Amino acid sequence: MSGQSITDRITAAQHSVTGSAISKTVCKATTHEIMGPKKKHLDYLIQCTNEMNVNIPQLADTLFERTTNTSWVVVFKSLTATHHLMVYGNERFIQYLASRNTLFNLSNFLDKSGLQGYDMSTFIRRYSRYLNEKAVSYRQVAFDFTKVKRGSDGVMRTVNTEKLLKTIPIIQNQMDVLLDFNVNANELTNGVINAAFMLLFKDAIRLFAAYNEGIINLLEKYFDMKKVQCKEGLDIYKKFLTRMTRISEFLKVAEQVGIDRGDIPDLSQAPSSLLDALEQHLASLEGKKVKDSTAASRASTLSSAVSSLANTGISFTRVDEREKQAALEEEQARLKALKEQRLKELQKNPATATTDSSPVSTVGGTINSAPAIDLFSTPSSTNSNSKAANDLLDLQPAFQQPLPLSTTNTWGGFTASPTPQQPQNSQGLNVDFDSVFGNNTNANNLDSTVASSPNQDMTPNGQQPHKLVSNDLDSSLANLVGNLGIGNGAPKK
Repeated sequence: MSGQSITDRITAAQHSVTGSAISKTVCKATTHEIMGPKKKHLDYLIQCTNEMNVNIPQLADTLFERTTNTSWVVVFKSLTATHHLMVYGNERFIQYLASRNTLFNLSNFLDKSGLQGYDMSTFIRRYSRYLNEKAVSYRQVAFDFTKVKRGSDGVMRTVNTEKLLKTIPIIQNQMDVLLDFNVNANELTNGVINAAFMLLFKDAIRLFAAYNEGIINLLEKYFDMKKVQCKEGLDIYKKFLTRMTRISEFLKVAEQVGIDRGDIPDLSQAPSSLLDALEQHLASLEGKKVKDSTAASRASTLSSAVSSLANTGISFTRVDEREKQAALEEEQARLKALKEQRLKELQKNPATATTDSSPVSTVGGTINSAPAIDLFSTPSSTNSNSKAANDLLDLQPAFQQPLPLSTTNTWGGFTASPTPQQPQNSQGLNVDFDSVFGNNTNANNLDSTVASSPNQDMTPNGQQPHKLVSNDLDSSLANLVGNLGIGNGAPKK
């Protein structure tokens, strides 16, 4: 089966209709395509974990729901997406997973659709068990071992003896479950399991780095421990040697599938004489007869062992630095591509580089500035004010034609009389506001105020219009409203 199935497309369409972008992205990241989840979908989900308004339980439940599918491809990709968010997402995601009683119940999963389904079902069961153990480890120690600070002042180097003896077994359990994935190079045959193996590989080297630093701290404190603590410490160290052999085999598989040799750390074995020194010290505490050993010999053996384990820790640090450098280079390449794309867009459409709302634009190296209008300046004379008002009235024919004024309305004690309609070929009103408002002493009647058609000199009843009184503003305005026809054509309400 290749490509997205009809079910994938229908499910994505349903989430598009409901408006759930997270559910749609989870669906697209866990399609039936036999390939790892696409990076753009994983990046979107990572960004969602960093947003405070995103419901983390809903995101996790959506991934859990996808693991109930019968197809091994969908289930495997759901586990891979969940692991990716646990490693690279916000810590809130793994905190929520650690707070749940159960995560993935896939111990009996089996895809019987084909031979490949049978093979991949085995790795799905192992992979789900590791993710469950990873969440349980976080619940026990409240941090992720793959993200802790390392070095001489790291978490595992500075913890006290009691807490150290409780913490190292938790790392051992997580390491055991990871190594139980137990895949060979010839079984990494598709993109889905390859994506999961890469995440497991990165977890393995970081987890073993924390494990290694815990052992260094244990060895430095071993000869100062009590008898019970020394017995626990010796048992922990023996298990560490066994797991070092298993992790070496795991790294060989990684090298066979094409992982760069520089990304694989070098493991330095501690001298075998150290184990003998630890056993003899415990026997001496138990009262058994042992060979005499001076403090100087024990110190030299311990220092050589710590030095070899420290070299292993340095190789892990180099791998981390190389990965960080690769991530930075990838980000810089992406930014460079975006800048080049933006420059091409600006070259095609140079007008988009300027802002339309800006009064100053720079095109072709010249600055074009439009004169600004002073809205609050004082007019220089009354003629300019009169001219502006006349121009405003000249615009009236462009609007709807006014309705006749009601004869029942009064203004200033006078009844406003309706005016007849203007002829269609009228060019507007020509009003001399200076004469109306008394600026011109010679204007004492309506004929000198309004220049309109001859029909406006008489009211519809044939009565002479009221005379204007220059010193009475209310009367003048009342007569003006009653006798002026504002515009021509049909009246408006």
